[in-house]
Amino acid sequence: MSIWDDLKNSFRKGNSLIRLIYINVAVFLFLAVISAAGFLLKNQVLPVRILDQLAVPASLKLLIIRPWTLITYMFTHKEFLHILFNMLWLYWFGIIFLEYLDQKKLVAVYLLGGLSGALVYIVSFNVFPAFQGFVPDSMAIGASASVMAIVIAIAAYVPDYTVTLFLLGRVKIKYLALAIFVFTSVMDFSVNSGGKLAHIGGAVFGYLYTLNLRKGRDMGKGINRIFDFLATIFKRRKKMKVTYKKPADEYEYNKVRVEHQELINKILDKISKGGYDSLTKEEKDILFRESQKKN
Repeated sequence: MSIWDDLKNSFRKGNSLIRLIYINVAVFLFLAVISAAGFLLKNQVLPVRILDQLAVPASLKLLIIRPWTLITYMFTHKEFLHILFNMLWLYWFGIIFLEYLDQKKLVAVYLLGGLSGALVYIVSFNVFPAFQGFVPDSMAIGASASVMAIVIAIAAYVPDYTVTLFLLGRVKIKYLALAIFVFTSVMDFSVNSGGKLAHIGGAVFGYLYTLNLRKGRDMGKGINRIFDFLATIFKRRKKMKVTYKKPADEYEYNKVRVEHQELINKILDKISKGGYDSLTKEEKDILFRESQKKN
């Protein structure tokens, strides 16, 4: 089995957490190949144009003609360390998430957390004076808002869950989530402020999601219904296999009948010489079926 087959089987048989990571890695590798191709062909515009089609823009004019970027941006990474840390946080907190909640909820929080982060980023850049003049050229990429939503959602759901950290020992997840949020979303806000705004949007959604879930309201139910509907449309229907048995002609019928009777005669002859116990199990079965026909 090839590496490609192994990857396909792993994706198909893996849970939603593994699939989310695979999609992020696949997009990252795709952009890496495009970047290499652009370098070899001396066409640096090519990778920029491709990235523009995946990154979510702050400009409302661009967003109108690229609405899909609200989804694609949360699976898009350009820097290795960016995707590395995002996928590590996603995996660690995703594992804890799946201990208490199901896979559909994980995907819903990832997508809706990412959407919330994108909306906070877009609205902020179009409202606050600090971003005047940056809107036409500003774009956001990365799974950070989605990951932050999962981190905060599960930390709010099981706040006293403890994890063991190197040098720090056992730490409650609520304190770990708070530290992650402060260091990645609040401190030094002037640097990568668009990304930090998206983090805040994801975190707010994650907290609201758990708050509503505890009250019996699943904020991700709508998006799960959409996925269920799409699954029923694209699910492969089992094809009914119809076979047609060609009826034997009179010659073939008589031939089979004669051969069968010869076999029965041989079994009966064997009984007359050695008794019933001399028959094999197969011969006994044939004789039994024959007796049933006559009855």
